[in-house]
Amino acid sequence: MAKTYKGGCLCGNIRFTAVGTPQKPHTCSCKVCQRHSGSITQAWVEFGKEQVTWDGPGGEPTLWRSSDYSSRSFCNICGSTLGAIDDAPIVALVLGVFDSCNRKELKPQSHSFSSKRPKWWKVQVEQQ
Repeated sequence: MAKTYKGGCLCGNIRFTAVGTPQKPHTCSCKVCQRHSGSITQAWVEFGKEQVTWDGPGGEPTLWRSSDYSSRSFCNICGSTLGAIDDAPIVALVLGVFDSCNRKELKPQSHSFSSKRPKWWKVQVEQQ
């Protein structure tokens, strides 16, 4: 039986269910992630587009085109960051919106754009 992951925005208008194996759990410190999240590092996990159902009263999140291959997603009521929806069939969800973000399979395994984070910010990724 496939694992199920649920989550949503701060106000509950946008809710999702992701089913299956999460891919590429990672953190990122690129300037787009920093500005989208308001944080110096964002934690992400990816699912195939067919694995994610937007099942809250607000339906799908609002999108803003952030690059030539991806759009950032957010709630149009409370403004919560939800992730990114790529042109490729990928939905990248930020870990903070999961109802249970402490599941071990969501633990970041890599860090992107480490050169963009402040020198004092260190993310330790354990080797498996």
